[in-house]
Amino acid sequence: MFDRHAPADGFFPSPVAGLQLIRASAPTDPLSVFYRPALCLVVGGRKRVFLNDQITEYGSDGHLVISQDLPALGQVVEASPLDPYLCVHLRFEQAEINRVVLDHGPPREPEGATTRAARGLYVEPSSAALLDAILRLVRLLDAPADQATMAPLIRREIVYRLLSSANGWRLARTARAGCCDHRIARVLEVLRARFRDSLGVRELAGIAHLSPSALNLNFKAVTSFTPLQYVKQLRLQEARRLVVSTDMDAAAVALTVGYDSPSQFSREYARMFGEPPLRDRARLRVSPGAFLLQGSCLASAAVAAQGVAT
Repeated sequence: MFDRHAPADGFFPSPVAGLQLIRASAPTDPLSVFYRPALCLVVGGRKRVFLNDQITEYGSDGHLVISQDLPALGQVVEASPLDPYLCVHLRFEQAEINRVVLDHGPPREPEGATTRAARGLYVEPSSAALLDAILRLVRLLDAPADQATMAPLIRREIVYRLLSSANGWRLARTARAGCCDHRIARVLEVLRARFRDSLGVRELAGIAHLSPSALNLNFKAVTSFTPLQYVKQLRLQEARRLVVSTDMDAAAVALTVGYDSPSQFSREYARMFGEPPLRDRARLRVSPGAFLLQGSCLASAAVAAQGVAT
């Protein structure tokens, strides 16, 4: 299926809602990624994800679930032309999770699970039932006439399988009104849409209906960042996407992502990515994995624009 629908290195969006295939024939540097809620199934090679203080590596022995909007670094660590990195990436919507939880009830939480929000990224083993559903979804790429009818049904089954897994309670918490995970998801939605604005902790706490201290505690539990650190991540990751994919100068990029001071922007950019914007552009444009940066971060800009519009 990959040889037909993702024959070269890159991102390959598909006509099946939320589904894209990714191929890389060489390891990459750690590159900034803005993850939306999704399932990532690696069927060749290995991937490493850096979420601040959490390092997660996975391959075909399991799948990655992202339950919240998270800025991270992604790195392909095993790939070659003969054994490339191959990933099925399936983006899902919160409404899909809500419907399955409403119809079937939330999964039971394990003993010892706290009321604090759960980290929004985890790896777990892939069951045979889940793999079968994902394969049937990918096979719809060869059956265009079936896509409109069958894709929503298979997507629902995949969400059901994720919720039925040992870690399904972590995903289900985002659908429980009043739960801290649900409240933090609302704050992340606002920050994603308004990362260029200056939003104070008290305003964000009001959105979450939490005290400022409770917001900081639960926000960090989900994302590993404080709200202010999270906003900086969003700004700098969107800035890096613009640096790589456009010819804007550093001052223009700084203003676009919400910085008042171009010099402060350049300092923080270099501190995060190791080099100032223009030198980083020159290096990344010849990097074998630069397409991963452009493809994965496009979601940040598109979602932000959509959020502002709505």
